[in-house]
This record gives sequence, C-alpha cells and structure tokens, in this order.
Amino acid sequence: MIFGILAAILAVLIYLPSFWVRCVMSYYGDDRKEIPGTGGELALHLINRFQLEGITVEETDPMRDHFDPSVPAVRLGPENFHGKSLTAVAVATHEVGHAIQFHRREAVFRLRSKYLPLAAGLNRSGIALMWTLPLIGFFLRAPFAIALVVGLSLLLQLAGAMAYLIILPEEWDASFNKALPILIEGEYVEKQNIPAVKRILKAAALTYFAAALANVLNIGRWLLLLRR
Repeated sequence: MIFGILAAILAVLIYLPSFWVRCVMSYYGDDRKEIPGTGGELALHLINRFQLEGITVEETDPMRDHFDPSVPAVRLGPENFHGKSLTAVAVATHEVGHAIQFHRREAVFRLRSKYLPLAAGLNRSGIALMWTLPLIGFFLRAPFAIALVVGLSLLLQLAGAMAYLIILPEEWDASFNKALPILIEGEYVEKQNIPAVKRILKAAALTYFAAALANVLNIGRWLLLLRR
C-alpha cells in the first residue's frame, strides 16, 4: 500500500514538467490580432534576415516542432506553422535559434548531434530488452538471469533519460541567447507580451528535460509491472 502511494506521488511529480510545458504552449496558443504573421512566416523571415543559406521551413506533425540538421530545415507543427499566436512566434524563433547554432557551427549545437541519437538509441534498446523478458524467463527459468536482464534494461533506459539532460544547455541557448534577444530587439512582440514569451521559451527549452522525466516514469511503470 505504502509502495503504491509513493509510486503514485513520484509519478505525479515526474509528470508535472511535461504537463506544465503543454499547459504553457496551449495557454498562449490562441491567435492574436496584433501579430502580423504566422510562425512559419516569421521563421522564413528570420532565416533570410540572418542569411542562413540552405535552411528551409517546413510543416510537420502536431507537437513535433524541431530543427532537423540533416536536411537542414526548421519544422513546425500546424498550430505553429499557420498560427499567429505568442506560442507560434516564440517556438518558431526558438527553432530558428537552433538553425543559427547549426549555421554558425557553434560548439553547443554538437550536444544535439552527439547525444540525441544516443539517448533515443539507449531508450529503445532498454525497452526492446525488457520485451524479451517473458521469452528469457520461459527458456532459462533462472531468477538470476531474469534479474540481470531487468537490471540491464533499466540501466539502458535510465542512461537514455540522463542523455536527454545533457542537451539542456543547447536548448537554453536557443531560447535565451538566441530567440529572446531576437524577439525583443526586432520588436516582433509587444513589450507587455515579453513575460509570456519568456515562459513559452522556457517551456520550449525544457521540452527534452520533460521527455527525460517521461522516460524515468516509463522505468517506474516497468518496475510496478515486474513487482506484480
């Protein structure tokens, strides 16, 4: 009983950052008359303004805003690509901030190329290993072997979660060293909206951190399942 209560409290605490990110994005997601262009138009304008040759702007799936260095392209979900909201403006500029990092070959951008594939790979490997557990248990029927597989799987997933945290400095730079000065100095948002934009940029910077915590929550689910 106590274990279940503690697990529930831990799950809520772990989920809070992800919930907060979504709430912030949604709260400021309504179109505003004072915003002259869409997030997609602003992204294209900034790419031209900063002469980021070869970088395009594309629409992608909802909630999948990102910068893809392999193309390279700034990709915005429909709500931000077509929207004229504070969220659309801030998220578009945040992703252009990544494009600037990439174009200038800044050292901070290497965090993404080095650790993002690693984080995803570790997490996928850990989950795949966990799914083999019933098969291993059926054939080996050895508690030590099963415990070893479980431990290795959890370590892989935890390592994947921690790898996401390494990317935080890059995300913070894109939001507060790139996007925020651009929006303020270029007067792309009105002064009274700057505090809201700061909150949105913080949420954008913490997206990967929230994903890392979601991975930890996934580990907690596995532990609860195995306890049964």
